[in-house]
Amino acid sequence: MKLFLQIIFKGLYTFFTNKNYREFIRLVIKFGDKRRYEKQNINFLNYNFDVPDSLSFVWQFKEIFVDESYKFNSQNNAPVIFDCGANVGTSCLYFKNLFPNSKITAFEADSAIAKILKSNLQKNNFNDIEIIDKAVWINNNGIEISLEGADGASIYSESQNKIKVDSIRLKDFLEKEISIDMLKMDIEGAEVEVLKDCGESLSKIKNLFIEYHSFLNGSQDLDEILNLLKNNGFRYFIKQAADRNKPLINRFNKNNPAMDLQLNIYAYKN
Repeated sequence: MKLFLQIIFKGLYTFFTNKNYREFIRLVIKFGDKRRYEKQNINFLNYNFDVPDSLSFVWQFKEIFVDESYKFNSQNNAPVIFDCGANVGTSCLYFKNLFPNSKITAFEADSAIAKILKSNLQKNNFNDIEIIDKAVWINNNGIEISLEGADGASIYSESQNKIKVDSIRLKDFLEKEISIDMLKMDIEGAEVEVLKDCGESLSKIKNLFIEYHSFLNGSQDLDEILNLLKNNGFRYFIKQAADRNKPLINRFNKNNPAMDLQLNIYAYKN
């Protein structure tokens, strides 16, 4: 009976004790049924954002502000943060709330989304964030990506809607820093190649978040990421980002049939 009551009342307890969870519920009610990929202006907490897809933003808000998936500790009053795949700026906003003096470099591959990112940060008075509207990659020669219109631009999609975008080599940015307090990497499938290219430069990083994507038309290279983390002195924790029942039968993600595995990897130095 005790366990039953804990399960039943856990949601109610969270609702009454967590203002960000209450805000998430409000956003779900107001924007959860809006037509996909239509631009919306959303007021949340004390901020105002333009978003290209309200449903994507609602779940971003839950992951970032309710679940606090990017929270980390730092003794540095002005931690260095690299936000790879900054999208419309929700993660930048969270980091600035966590560490107001943080030095953030935000990377966004989709130029249309990058314009929204810049506008959102400016109108909410976050003017000290460096924004680089290029894809995080292994060289500076550009790369072809497919545009999804919200938060899913990827090099691995089989969509015909592919364009070539400018790119930057992340390793070059890491090498300029003595230490990086947080590297957040949500780059829709490019993470394995980028992390491999960074190699020993990863030793500069104290906290690392990786959203790992496994696409059906590509190889599964999770082992390579884990070996890189181990060789650079990280401990890690892995959490499912997209679950599915009966995985031996249901061999792809129903919300993204091009993928069969999506994980959140949290890595940190002791």
